Amino acid sequence: MRLSKLLLTGLVAALPLLSASARAAEPVTIRVAWIAPISNWGSLLMEKKELAQHLGKSYKLDPVRYAGTPQMVTALANNELEVANLAFSTLPIAVQNANLDDLRVIADEFQDGAPGYYSQEYMVLKDGPIKKIEDLKGKVVAINAAGSAVDVAMRTMLRRHGLEDKRDFVLMEAPLPAMRAVLADKKADLIPEVPPFAFDPALRAIATPLFTNRDVMGLTQLLVWCARQSFIDKNRAAMVDFMEDALRITAWYLDPKNHAEVAAISAKLTKQPPERFGWPFTKDDYFHAPGMKPDLDALQRNVSVVKDIGIVNTDMDVKKHSDLSLIEEAAKRLK
Repeated sequence: MRLSKLLLTGLVAALPLLSASARAAEPVTIRVAWIAPISNWGSLLMEKKELAQHLGKSYKLDPVRYAGTPQMVTALANNELEVANLAFSTLPIAVQNANLDDLRVIADEFQDGAPGYYSQEYMVLKDGPIKKIEDLKGKVVAINAAGSAVDVAMRTMLRRHGLEDKRDFVLMEAPLPAMRAVLADKKADLIPEVPPFAFDPALRAIATPLFTNRDVMGLTQLLVWCARQSFIDKNRAAMVDFMEDALRITAWYLDPKNHAEVAAISAKLTKQPPERFGWPFTKDDYFHAPGMKPDLDALQRNVSVVKDIGIVNTDMDVKKHSDLSLIEEAAKRLK
């Protein structure tokens, strides 16, 4: 009887440890942000989940769509998002204004302005009154979100031509998929366009570029994957597994021999004909760095512009807020 009581007591005492062990073995949920289908890796990863060798084992993947990168900052602060694809503009906002000092750049999403590659466009009506930037005085300019990359580049260009927000033009916010309608209905005189929406034939029929992001920023590390150091430290093994799978999947998309299937996936995601998708992952698209390694020097130049237009008060050291060890460790596994 005494032995039975001892065994029972030992079993009861061990239950919390067994429960904790079981919880530790559960896959870590990684919520990955995206904005535009096809252009953002988060919209594409699950379409090739058969290449994700660790998916469902060490981690679970939950892609989440956002209207713009500023909304991701709030989600990161509230622990509602693990991997954000922040713009060069929202990275310093997150670190300085939202006090996310433990935020780290972990990988490249894409770059704008790389020689020979696509650069996002700022468009006006072909038959409209706007022929040069100075013509935007007293007009309405559309953005997807205040503080976004398109907002910063647009305001920077207009400032160079003597036009200031609130004094000389009015800003309005609209979702990126709605920009063509905003321009066609003359609710705004200038709109930003990004892939895939930029290649809509109905848009091209009525609109023409006034300038591009390359004209404003040169080479831009436009979007980067970011995660909080606290999450990385707690879930490092799962994060390296995730980055290994991400490298494998992104390499598949970037391989020209898979282009026909990429077009089919793009058509499925956007509900448009596959013949419209000759551009993804070619020189008609943004530049996606092989191996997902970001250009931190370009990113440092880009975030300085955010300070110049007064969104943040001080410069930030990009390398201090970067941790490329995850991508580097994952890349070693694939060699």
